[in-house]
Amino acid sequence: MAFTLAMYPWAYLAQSNGRGTWTESYTEKPHRTPAEEAAMPETERLALIGSRNSFPELPLVNYTTQYGMGCFEGLKAFPQADGSMRLFRPDQNAARMNRSMQGLMMPAYPEELFVAACIETTRRNADIGFRPEFNPKWEADDFATASSVYIRPFSYSEPGIGLNLSARPWVVIIQTEVGSYFDPTAPAKAITTNKVRATPGGTGWIKCDANYVIPTMTKKSVEKLGYMEAIFLDSTEKRYVEEGSSCNIFFLLSSGTLVTPSLEDTVLPGINRLSVIEIARSRGITVEERRITIDEVMDDTVECFVTGTAAGVSYIESIEHDRKTRVLRDGKVGEMTHELRLHLKGIQYGTRPDTFGWMVDV
Repeated sequence: MAFTLAMYPWAYLAQSNGRGTWTESYTEKPHRTPAEEAAMPETERLALIGSRNSFPELPLVNYTTQYGMGCFEGLKAFPQADGSMRLFRPDQNAARMNRSMQGLMMPAYPEELFVAACIETTRRNADIGFRPEFNPKWEADDFATASSVYIRPFSYSEPGIGLNLSARPWVVIIQTEVGSYFDPTAPAKAITTNKVRATPGGTGWIKCDANYVIPTMTKKSVEKLGYMEAIFLDSTEKRYVEEGSSCNIFFLLSSGTLVTPSLEDTVLPGINRLSVIEIARSRGITVEERRITIDEVMDDTVECFVTGTAAGVSYIESIEHDRKTRVLRDGKVGEMTHELRLHLKGIQYGTRPDTFGWMVDV
């Protein structure tokens, strides 16, 4: 189960008054117990779930719906073996959301409100049974089929139809259960694209709505050709790797050095990207954040993986560029990729010690 619109009942809204103050509220949408909803006829269940995706207090015509003037975040709460729930690095998402809103020249949502609202919304939903329970069987497939709570905070502007900035935005937080993002049975192949995700001086470093149009179209196009991911090169020279179509990307070179594209203003600063770098360095792995050409990738890569809130750490079995293909580790997940994935997932689900202090109790 990847993303679905089966939103949990409790949602959060806050609106800026444009002068530094935010008015917060929690809304409980129509629901029954999870067991009762699962037993409902499909049409009735879908109607009930659909009613939770209605926010009549928010304007339809505004700068977000008309011009994409908005940003969002994605983070997760993970069920633990002891029955509790814990959030993964919400402070980092709070800081990025704050930067994104500043980058879009709107009032920035305070980081402390972000973290507190994510925790409280998760708690309220868990208290009425809307949460996954830890399943020990998840460890057998390295958490590939594990469930978690996906938390989606996003900005939404006040009414408007002319070209303008948002001065009194809302921040909305909704939640839904998610599982594996990529199809574990599909080939994990990647191919470069001539499409452009971001340009220097633009919004590539912001997690803004408009940035996801080109990557989504490109990803769906290559999926029809049998690939899992598209790889974007820089817009100027078409030589340097920047991102995957939905994730940051890493390359293990034959020297044993792990390389990921540096954070130019065209690369999104991913939270899982940062976490993998910190885990790798703690394990004695040399990590370089630098520009890397596609030629170096094709000549010297022995393992490749992508990272993201949805993707976690997902390996790439082959890379195709300019009609040439480099197969990595005979098409199977590499040892380093596997260990980094296990380390990250172990921290998130509580099966490994959180020596970094990343997890936050609900």
